Amino acid sequence: MPNYYGLILAGGRGTRFWPRSRRRHAKQVLTIVGERSLIQSTVARLAPLVPPERLWVLTSPLLRDEIVRQLPEIPQRQILAEPAQRNTAPAIGLAAHILHSLDRDAVMGVFPSDHVIAKPRRYLQFARAAFRAAVQGKIAVLGIEPRWAETGYGYIEFPRGTRAGSLDPVPVLRFREKPDARTAAKYVAAKRFYWNAGMFFWRADVLLHSLQRHLPKTATLLASLPPFSSRRFGASVKETFPRCENISIDYAVLERAGGVVGLACDDIGWNDVGSWNAVYELLPRDHDGNAARSVIVSAGSRGNYIDAGEKLVALLGANNLIIVDTPDALLIADRDRAQQVGEIVRLLEHNRRDDLL
Repeated sequence: MPNYYGLILAGGRGTRFWPRSRRRHAKQVLTIVGERSLIQSTVARLAPLVPPERLWVLTSPLLRDEIVRQLPEIPQRQILAEPAQRNTAPAIGLAAHILHSLDRDAVMGVFPSDHVIAKPRRYLQFARAAFRAAVQGKIAVLGIEPRWAETGYGYIEFPRGTRAGSLDPVPVLRFREKPDARTAAKYVAAKRFYWNAGMFFWRADVLLHSLQRHLPKTATLLASLPPFSSRRFGASVKETFPRCENISIDYAVLERAGGVVGLACDDIGWNDVGSWNAVYELLPRDHDGNAARSVIVSAGSRGNYIDAGEKLVALLGANNLIIVDTPDALLIADRDRAQQVGEIVRLLEHNRRDDLL
Protein backbone atom coordinates (compact mmCIF):
# COMPACT_ATOMS: atom_id res chain seq x y z
CA MET A 1 0.00 0.00 0.00
CA PRO A 2 1.52 3.35 -1.04
CA ASN A 3 0.61 5.03 2.26
CA TYR A 4 2.29 2.38 4.44
CA TYR A 5 5.51 3.63 6.05
CA GLY A 6 7.99 2.10 8.48
CA LEU A 7 9.96 3.75 11.26
CA ILE A 8 13.01 1.82 12.46
CA LEU A 9 14.24 2.90 15.88
CA ALA A 10 18.02 2.55 15.97
CA GLY A 11 19.26 4.87 18.68
CA GLY A 12 20.24 2.37 21.37
CA ARG A 13 23.80 1.72 22.53
CA GLY A 14 23.55 -2.03 23.13
CA THR A 15 25.76 -1.91 26.23
CA ARG A 16 25.17 -5.60 27.02
CA PHE A 17 27.08 -6.39 23.81
CA TRP A 18 30.28 -4.69 24.90
CA PRO A 19 33.07 -4.93 23.78
CA ARG A 20 31.72 -5.43 20.25
CA SER A 21 29.02 -2.79 20.70
CA ARG A 22 30.37 0.77 20.97
CA ARG A 23 28.85 4.23 20.61
CA ARG A 24 29.94 4.42 16.97
CA HIS A 25 29.27 0.78 16.19
CA ALA A 26 26.37 -0.33 18.36
CA LYS A 27 24.49 -3.61 18.50
CA GLN A 28 22.08 -2.80 15.64
CA VAL A 29 24.90 -2.47 13.09
CA LEU A 30 26.72 -5.62 14.22
CA THR A 31 26.67 -8.91 12.35
CA ILE A 32 25.66 -11.14 15.23
CA VAL A 33 23.59 -13.85 13.54
CA GLY A 34 23.93 -14.63 9.82
CA GLU A 35 25.66 -12.55 7.16
CA ARG A 36 23.77 -9.26 7.59
CA SER A 37 23.81 -6.81 10.46
CA LEU A 38 20.68 -6.72 12.60
CA ILE A 39 19.43 -3.50 11.02
CA GLN A 40 20.11 -4.81 7.51
CA SER A 41 18.07 -7.89 8.36
CA THR A 42 15.24 -5.68 9.64
CA VAL A 43 15.10 -3.75 6.36
CA ALA A 44 15.21 -6.95 4.27
CA ARG A 45 12.46 -8.53 6.37
CA LEU A 46 10.13 -5.54 5.90
CA ALA A 47 10.77 -5.09 2.17
CA PRO A 48 7.75 -7.13 0.93
CA LEU A 49 5.47 -4.91 3.00
CA VAL A 50 7.27 -1.56 3.26
CA PRO A 51 9.94 -1.00 0.59
CA PRO A 52 13.13 0.88 1.52
CA GLU A 53 12.00 4.10 -0.12
CA ARG A 54 9.21 4.32 2.48
CA LEU A 55 11.37 3.41 5.47
CA TRP A 56 12.68 5.99 7.92
CA VAL A 57 15.39 5.47 10.52
CA LEU A 58 15.98 7.42 13.72
CA THR A 59 19.39 6.94 15.28
CA SER A 60 22.14 8.77 17.17
CA PRO A 61 24.57 11.26 15.60
CA LEU A 62 27.46 8.86 16.24
CA LEU A 63 25.76 5.95 14.44
CA ARG A 64 24.20 7.74 11.48
CA ASP A 65 27.18 7.51 9.12
CA GLU A 66 27.53 3.75 9.68
CA ILE A 67 23.81 3.19 9.11
CA VAL A 68 23.91 5.26 5.93
CA ARG A 69 26.81 3.09 4.77
CA GLN A 70 24.99 -0.15 5.58
CA LEU A 71 21.63 0.88 4.10
CA PRO A 72 22.30 2.50 0.70
CA GLU A 73 18.80 1.48 -0.43
CA ILE A 74 17.19 3.95 2.00
CA PRO A 75 17.35 7.62 0.91
CA GLN A 76 19.89 9.40 3.09
CA ARG A 77 17.47 12.17 4.03
CA GLN A 78 15.31 9.49 5.67
CA ILE A 79 18.06 8.41 8.07
CA LEU A 80 17.87 11.02 10.82
CA ALA A 81 20.07 11.64 13.84
CA GLU A 82 18.21 12.72 16.97
CA PRO A 83 19.75 15.89 18.45
CA ALA A 84 19.28 14.45 21.96
CA GLN A 85 18.12 11.19 23.50
CA ARG A 86 14.49 11.65 24.52
CA ASN A 87 13.17 8.08 24.57
CA THR A 88 10.59 6.68 22.16
CA ALA A 89 7.59 9.02 22.52
CA PRO A 90 9.31 12.15 21.11
CA ALA A 91 11.16 10.07 18.49
CA ILE A 92 7.98 8.44 17.20
CA GLY A 93 6.13 11.74 17.43
CA LEU A 94 8.81 13.42 15.31
CA ALA A 95 8.48 10.71 12.66
CA ALA A 96 4.68 11.04 12.71
CA HIS A 97 5.01 14.81 12.18
CA ILE A 98 7.35 14.25 9.22
CA LEU A 99 5.15 11.61 7.58
CA HIS A 100 1.95 13.60 8.12
CA SER A 101 3.56 16.63 6.50
CA LEU A 102 4.39 14.50 3.45
CA ASP A 103 1.26 12.31 3.28
CA ARG A 104 -1.94 13.17 5.16
CA ASP A 105 -3.01 9.50 4.92
CA ALA A 106 0.27 8.08 6.20
CA VAL A 107 -0.01 4.85 8.20
CA MET A 108 3.13 3.96 10.10
CA GLY A 109 4.57 0.87 11.70
CA VAL A 110 7.26 1.18 14.36
CA PHE A 111 9.95 -1.49 14.39
CA PRO A 112 13.01 -2.15 16.57
CA SER A 113 16.26 -2.33 14.61
CA ASP A 114 17.96 -5.11 16.55
CA HIS A 115 15.63 -8.12 16.81
CA VAL A 116 15.81 -11.50 15.10
CA ILE A 117 12.68 -12.96 13.49
CA ALA A 118 13.41 -16.40 12.11
CA LYS A 119 10.03 -16.82 10.35
CA PRO A 120 9.62 -13.57 8.38
CA ARG A 121 6.77 -14.77 6.12
CA ARG A 122 4.61 -15.64 9.11
CA TYR A 123 5.62 -12.41 10.83
CA LEU A 124 4.53 -10.32 7.85
CA GLN A 125 1.05 -11.83 8.04
CA PHE A 126 0.64 -10.31 11.49
CA ALA A 127 2.21 -7.02 10.43
CA ARG A 128 -0.20 -6.74 7.48
CA ALA A 129 -3.16 -7.40 9.79
CA ALA A 130 -1.89 -4.72 12.18
CA PHE A 131 -1.52 -2.22 9.33
CA ARG A 132 -5.10 -2.96 8.26
CA ALA A 133 -6.33 -2.23 11.78
CA ALA A 134 -4.34 1.01 11.81
CA VAL A 135 -5.92 2.11 8.52
CA GLN A 136 -9.28 1.94 10.35
CA GLY A 137 -8.03 4.37 12.98
CA LYS A 138 -6.97 1.84 15.60
CA ILE A 139 -3.72 1.72 17.52
CA ALA A 140 -2.43 -1.82 17.00
CA VAL A 141 0.36 -3.77 18.71
CA LEU A 142 1.97 -7.15 18.23
CA GLY A 143 2.19 -9.54 21.17
CA ILE A 144 4.69 -12.41 21.24
CA GLU A 145 3.47 -15.70 22.72
CA PRO A 146 5.69 -16.23 25.80
CA ARG A 147 7.96 -19.25 25.82
CA TRP A 148 9.01 -18.92 29.47
CA ALA A 149 8.27 -16.74 32.51
CA GLU A 150 10.42 -13.77 31.46
CA THR A 151 10.83 -10.93 33.97
CA GLY A 152 12.70 -8.62 31.59
CA TYR A 153 9.78 -7.84 29.25
CA GLY A 154 6.54 -5.95 29.64
CA TYR A 155 3.36 -7.91 28.93
CA ILE A 156 0.19 -7.24 26.93
CA GLU A 157 -3.00 -8.53 28.53
CA PHE A 158 -5.60 -9.87 26.08
CA PRO A 159 -9.16 -11.09 26.85
CA ARG A 160 -9.77 -14.65 28.04
CA GLY A 161 -10.00 -17.09 25.16
CA THR A 162 -7.56 -15.17 22.94
CA ARG A 163 -6.02 -17.65 20.53
CA ALA A 164 -2.41 -17.39 19.44
CA GLY A 165 -2.09 -17.15 15.68
CA SER A 166 -5.38 -15.44 14.86
CA LEU A 167 -5.08 -12.60 12.36
CA ASP A 168 -8.13 -10.88 13.84
CA PRO A 169 -7.15 -8.05 16.21
CA VAL A 170 -8.53 -8.29 19.75
CA PRO A 171 -8.85 -5.58 22.42
CA VAL A 172 -5.85 -4.94 24.65
CA LEU A 173 -7.12 -4.93 28.23
CA ARG A 174 -3.97 -3.59 29.82
CA PHE A 175 -0.23 -3.16 29.44
CA ARG A 176 1.64 -4.74 32.33
CA GLU A 177 5.06 -3.63 33.54
CA LYS A 178 7.99 -6.03 33.89
CA PRO A 179 6.82 -8.53 36.53
CA ASP A 180 8.61 -10.42 39.27
CA ALA A 181 9.24 -14.14 38.71
CA ARG A 182 6.09 -15.29 40.50
CA THR A 183 3.84 -12.92 38.56
CA ALA A 184 5.53 -13.83 35.26
CA ALA A 185 4.80 -17.51 35.93
CA LYS A 186 1.13 -16.64 36.50
CA TYR A 187 1.04 -14.69 33.24
CA VAL A 188 2.39 -17.64 31.27
CA ALA A 189 -0.04 -20.07 32.90
CA ALA A 190 -3.00 -17.80 32.10
CA LYS A 191 -2.21 -18.03 28.34
CA ARG A 192 -3.53 -14.53 27.62
CA PHE A 193 -0.50 -12.45 28.50
CA TYR A 194 1.95 -11.83 25.65
CA TRP A 195 5.37 -10.22 25.53
CA ASN A 196 5.42 -6.61 24.37
CA ALA A 197 7.99 -6.59 21.56
CA GLY A 198 7.80 -2.85 20.84
CA MET A 199 6.08 -3.08 17.44
CA PHE A 200 3.23 -0.57 17.01
CA PHE A 201 0.99 0.56 14.15
CA TRP A 202 -1.17 3.68 13.71
CA ARG A 203 -2.15 6.43 11.35
CA ALA A 204 0.24 9.34 11.75
CA ASP A 205 -2.65 11.69 12.52
CA VAL A 206 -4.00 9.29 15.17
CA LEU A 207 -0.65 9.20 16.92
CA LEU A 208 -0.29 12.99 16.79
CA HIS A 209 -3.80 13.40 18.22
CA SER A 210 -2.99 10.92 21.01
CA LEU A 211 0.18 12.82 21.88
CA GLN A 212 -1.75 16.07 21.98
CA ARG A 213 -4.16 14.51 24.44
CA HIS A 214 -1.75 12.60 26.66
CA LEU A 215 1.58 14.43 26.23
CA PRO A 216 0.57 18.00 25.31
CA LYS A 217 3.91 19.71 25.97
CA THR A 218 5.84 17.46 23.60
CA ALA A 219 2.99 17.44 21.08
CA THR A 220 2.95 21.25 21.00
CA LEU A 221 6.71 21.40 20.48
CA LEU A 222 6.54 18.92 17.60
CA ALA A 223 3.57 20.74 16.06
CA SER A 224 5.66 23.93 15.99
CA LEU A 225 8.14 22.34 13.57
CA PRO A 226 7.93 23.34 9.91
CA PRO A 227 7.15 20.69 7.27
CA PHE A 228 9.94 18.27 6.47
CA SER A 229 10.35 19.87 3.04
CA SER A 230 11.17 23.24 4.63
CA ARG A 231 14.76 24.46 4.64
CA ARG A 232 14.24 25.41 8.27
CA PHE A 233 13.33 21.88 9.35
CA GLY A 234 16.79 20.65 10.41
CA ALA A 235 17.65 23.74 12.44
CA SER A 236 14.21 23.75 14.06
CA VAL A 237 14.54 20.10 15.13
CA LYS A 238 17.94 20.78 16.73
CA GLU A 239 16.43 23.61 18.76
CA THR A 240 13.06 22.02 19.61
CA PHE A 241 13.62 18.28 20.06
CA PRO A 242 15.86 18.51 23.19
CA ARG A 243 13.00 20.35 24.96
CA CYS A 244 10.65 17.38 24.54
CA GLU A 245 9.87 15.19 27.54
CA ASN A 246 12.01 12.10 28.09
CA ILE A 247 9.36 9.36 28.12
CA SER A 248 8.56 6.11 26.33
CA ILE A 249 5.61 5.71 23.97
CA ASP A 250 4.29 2.97 26.27
CA TYR A 251 3.91 5.33 29.23
CA ALA A 252 2.97 8.38 27.18
CA VAL A 253 0.28 6.90 24.93
CA LEU A 254 -0.31 3.15 24.92
CA GLU A 255 -1.15 2.78 28.61
CA ARG A 256 -3.50 5.76 28.49
CA ALA A 257 -5.19 5.48 25.11
CA GLY A 258 -8.51 3.72 24.66
CA GLY A 259 -9.40 1.28 21.92
CA VAL A 260 -5.94 -0.25 21.52
CA VAL A 261 -6.02 -3.62 19.74
CA GLY A 262 -3.44 -6.33 19.37
CA LEU A 263 -2.43 -9.38 17.39
CA ALA A 264 -1.53 -12.44 19.47
CA CYS A 265 1.34 -13.86 17.43
CA ASP A 266 2.14 -17.54 17.41
CA ASP A 267 5.67 -18.74 16.64
CA ILE A 268 7.43 -16.21 14.41
CA GLY A 269 10.91 -17.08 15.66
CA TRP A 270 11.21 -13.79 17.59
CA ASN A 271 14.22 -13.04 19.73
CA ASP A 272 15.20 -9.59 20.95
CA VAL A 273 18.86 -10.70 21.12
CA GLY A 274 19.17 -8.97 24.46
CA SER A 275 22.53 -10.34 25.56
CA TRP A 276 25.46 -12.53 24.56
CA ASN A 277 23.59 -15.43 26.11
CA ALA A 278 20.75 -14.88 23.62
CA VAL A 279 23.29 -15.14 20.79
CA TYR A 280 24.56 -18.37 22.34
CA GLU A 281 21.02 -19.75 22.25
CA LEU A 282 20.59 -18.78 18.58
CA LEU A 283 23.79 -20.35 17.26
CA PRO A 284 24.49 -24.05 16.60
CA ARG A 285 26.48 -25.77 19.34
CA ASP A 286 28.94 -28.65 19.38
CA HIS A 287 28.46 -31.88 21.37
CA ASP A 288 29.71 -30.12 24.51
CA GLY A 289 27.29 -27.24 24.10
CA ASN A 290 29.91 -24.72 22.97
CA ALA A 291 28.82 -22.05 20.47
CA ALA A 292 31.57 -20.25 18.59
CA ARG A 293 32.03 -17.66 15.88
CA SER A 294 35.74 -18.50 15.89
CA VAL A 295 37.73 -21.69 15.45
CA ILE A 296 38.04 -23.48 18.78
CA VAL A 297 39.65 -26.60 20.22
CA SER A 298 38.33 -27.72 23.57
CA ALA A 299 38.98 -30.31 26.21
CA GLY A 300 36.65 -30.77 29.15
CA SER A 301 34.88 -27.49 28.36
CA ARG A 302 31.12 -27.05 28.15
CA GLY A 303 28.50 -24.42 27.51
CA ASN A 304 30.76 -21.59 26.33
CA TYR A 305 30.19 -18.77 23.83
CA ILE A 306 33.33 -17.71 21.92
CA ASP A 307 33.75 -14.73 19.59
CA ALA A 308 37.41 -13.96 18.94
CA GLY A 309 37.55 -13.15 15.25
CA GLU A 310 40.04 -15.23 13.26
CA LYS A 311 42.05 -16.15 16.32
CA LEU A 312 42.01 -19.81 17.38
CA VAL A 313 40.71 -20.22 20.92
CA ALA A 314 41.77 -23.20 23.04
CA LEU A 315 39.55 -24.14 25.97
CA LEU A 316 40.67 -26.34 28.82
CA GLY A 317 38.33 -26.96 31.74
CA ALA A 318 36.34 -23.81 30.93
CA ASN A 319 32.60 -23.95 31.50
CA ASN A 320 29.67 -21.62 30.96
CA LEU A 321 31.76 -18.63 29.87
CA ILE A 322 31.31 -15.76 27.44
CA ILE A 323 34.60 -14.84 25.76
CA VAL A 324 34.55 -11.91 23.33
CA ASP A 325 37.85 -10.58 22.03
CA THR A 326 38.37 -7.30 20.16
CA PRO A 327 41.61 -5.47 19.28
CA ASP A 328 41.42 -3.24 22.36
CA ALA A 329 39.30 -5.17 24.88
CA LEU A 330 38.60 -8.71 26.05
CA LEU A 331 35.43 -9.78 27.87
CA ILE A 332 35.38 -12.93 29.99
CA ALA A 333 32.09 -13.38 31.83
CA ASP A 334 29.95 -16.04 33.45
CA ARG A 335 27.24 -16.81 30.90
CA ASP A 336 24.61 -16.71 33.65
CA ARG A 337 25.50 -13.04 34.20
CA ALA A 338 25.24 -12.00 30.54
CA GLN A 339 22.51 -9.48 31.34
CA GLN A 340 24.96 -7.61 33.60
CA VAL A 341 27.62 -6.83 30.99
CA GLY A 342 26.25 -3.27 30.90
CA GLU A 343 27.72 -2.84 34.39
CA ILE A 344 31.18 -3.02 32.82
CA VAL A 345 30.22 -0.13 30.53
CA ARG A 346 29.10 1.91 33.54
CA LEU A 347 32.44 1.23 35.23
CA LEU A 348 34.27 2.39 32.12
CA GLU A 349 32.15 5.54 32.05
CA HIS A 350 32.94 6.15 35.73
CA ASN A 351 36.64 5.74 34.98
CA ARG A 352 36.35 8.05 31.95
CA ARG A 353 37.56 5.39 29.50
CA ASP A 354 35.84 7.03 26.53
CA ASP A 355 38.30 5.24 24.24
CA LEU A 356 36.55 1.96 25.12
CA LEU A 357 33.00 3.23 24.80
